[in-house]
Amino acid sequence: MSVAAANPVPRRRSCNLWRWWPVGIIALVVLVAIFAPWLAPYDPNQQNLLGRLKPPGTVSRSFHYWLGSDELGRDLLSRVIHGARISLIVAFASVILSGVVGTTLGMIAGYRRGWVEIAVMRVVDVFLSIPAILLAIITVAVLGPGIVNVIMVLALTRWPRYARIAYSQTLSVANMPYVRLSALMGAGAPRVLFRHVLPNIVGAVSVVATLEFGLMILFEAGLSFLGLGVQPPTASWGAMLSTGRNYVATAWWVATLPGACLFVLVLAVNLTGDAVRDRLDPRHR
Repeated sequence: MSVAAANPVPRRRSCNLWRWWPVGIIALVVLVAIFAPWLAPYDPNQQNLLGRLKPPGTVSRSFHYWLGSDELGRDLLSRVIHGARISLIVAFASVILSGVVGTTLGMIAGYRRGWVEIAVMRVVDVFLSIPAILLAIITVAVLGPGIVNVIMVLALTRWPRYARIAYSQTLSVANMPYVRLSALMGAGAPRVLFRHVLPNIVGAVSVVATLEFGLMILFEAGLSFLGLGVQPPTASWGAMLSTGRNYVATAWWVATLPGACLFVLVLAVNLTGDAVRDRLDPRHR
């Protein structure tokens, strides 16, 4: 047997830089949302009725419509840039709020067991039995539209998923020897949960949060499309789609451009979520 055969040279892994393009898109959208007041060429609510429904690249008086204008003569590029802010704020806040509430209740149910487990998990079953979008529409209709109410509604409809994941993970982690030993040595439930249990389940919860982020963007757009989300004249991709559907035949850009931004961002978030799952969950490697 030759030396080369006995000691094979390990092959270098191929470059996987192409897998990072979804992260780059998300980072770009975040930067655009942060610096929206400086990047937008005009005020997103500034109207110019003489420049209604102008196609992309049109110069109308003092306006240069790079991506066209809407039915009130507002610059579509400026509204798309500011609409990214609304989508990211609502998605980020609702994911954080629902994740904190759901993970905390799931850990408590999995660690305490008994009547606490029964009460929490039965409430989770009730919420999961109701279609999320239907529950969101009913709740927003009762509370009223607005960005704060949309965040609260989305968190209310999505926390059960985190609770179920945290509950199942806590059941396995709580039986580990060092966790039981910590409890026997006098550590309280909060210390055991947040010092020993949470670090072991944060990977699974992070995967769920990443995948939920794209869903929250779609939910916000759907509620705004129905007129139950962010109210005019605030720029929102969902509201822009709602008004643009009336001009699809004559001014395709009014609905196409915010819809394309929504599609690309959600696709990038979902692909990033799949990558995070593959990285943190060895079963998917």
